[in-house]
Amino acid sequence: MSVDHHDLDQLTGIRSGKPSFYIEYLASAERLRRVIHALDRISRALVRTTEGPGTLVRSVAEAAADHLTAHWVVFALAEGALPEAAPRHLVLGPAGEEVDAADPDLPPWVVAHLEAVRSGAGHAHHDSTGDVSRSNGADSDHAHDPHHLHVPVHLDGDVVGEIVAWTGAERAIDATDASVLRVLAGQTAAALQNSALHQRTMTLYGEASRHAEDLAARNDQLQRTRDALTVARQREVLDAERHRIARELHDSVTQYALSAGMQIEVVRSEIRDERQRERLETAKALTRRAVEQLRSAIYALNHSGDRGPQSLPAMLEELGSVHMPSDLRVEVRMEGRPVALSSGAERSLFRVAGEALFNAAVHAEASVAVVRLAYRKDRLVLSVSDDGTGDPEHVRRSLRVAAAGDLDGSHRGLANMADRAREIGGTLRIRRAPQGGIRVEVGVPLGTSPTAAAGCPTENSEESRSRS
Repeated sequence: MSVDHHDLDQLTGIRSGKPSFYIEYLASAERLRRVIHALDRISRALVRTTEGPGTLVRSVAEAAADHLTAHWVVFALAEGALPEAAPRHLVLGPAGEEVDAADPDLPPWVVAHLEAVRSGAGHAHHDSTGDVSRSNGADSDHAHDPHHLHVPVHLDGDVVGEIVAWTGAERAIDATDASVLRVLAGQTAAALQNSALHQRTMTLYGEASRHAEDLAARNDQLQRTRDALTVARQREVLDAERHRIARELHDSVTQYALSAGMQIEVVRSEIRDERQRERLETAKALTRRAVEQLRSAIYALNHSGDRGPQSLPAMLEELGSVHMPSDLRVEVRMEGRPVALSSGAERSLFRVAGEALFNAAVHAEASVAVVRLAYRKDRLVLSVSDDGTGDPEHVRRSLRVAAAGDLDGSHRGLANMADRAREIGGTLRIRRAPQGGIRVEVGVPLGTSPTAAAGCPTENSEESRSRS
């Protein structure tokens, strides 16, 4: 920025140390005090670029009003100049208040100056009589009116706006005041441009941040979609394999079991020994139950991939309504608020319930079975009760034989139920059911991990103690 030596001379004061200049010295000292105060105010106004052009414009206008003790101050930018700067104009009234340019009470000479600056037609000067004269861009017209001053705002050699001020009769504007306002105007344009650029930069930064967040969200969504597609492909492969196994069971194993049943029926019809006929009838019933179990397995294989993971209550409901023989009516009852268990523990309890229902239908010839799942404070109890012909004592004895050796493989289902209960940290009990048949009960403590519990008591010891 070029240095205006005339303004420097105006601001530095007297240029002689002779005593005859003492009066001038006092005036110069007062002028220097006002200049220092004004420059301090100007510097504090111009450093507010980061607060936005609006704050900067008001600070500049207030600095001019404070230095001149002005009644009116107008700051305005010409149309097309500094397009990113806002606000484009500001008017301060006698009390330092901001006045709307459309206010009907605004003095006409203030309105005339404001419109002239905004249109870029140059500044207009109104003297005390109301006459208007136009200058060719001179820095001030205080020589014509000591109570009126307007200073052009320059940027890169072009006039982009003006600062215009009016003082009262008690405050005359001198050359020092004009120099101070020229300093203010010279720095204001650059500060306004910097403020506008700063605001633009912050806007671009905000947009870039939003774009980055949007890209991150889209990337996360894409990753979730890819993961879902991977899971879907894996599920498709598993479903295809399940359907293949289901077809194999239906087309081979089930047909063999049906053929075996038909052959048993043929042989039974040719045998006259009643005892042998009863045994063949039992074999036929077992074959029929095996076919039903195969069909249940085929159903499970064909439908298990259609839904997501099921809870234990949902699996028991489906077990009772779909997977059991048609001549066994199954009721499923729930008590308490369900508590999530590990998938392994729920599968073990599901298998225990299925085995108990199978025994009730095949061995005990039951017509009704009740599956009860009770969630208590610290324990979950699963029980299966039936109205069949089974004897609890006989079942407990069979369980002890199976646990001891069971060389011929009989009663393997009872041993499996005891093993599953033990593996999830639970106990298996067999007792008389309220319906008259057998009640198989598994109790599992809640709040503990279902780890294998070596030596966990089963029905053999606890039930014997309860009967003694």
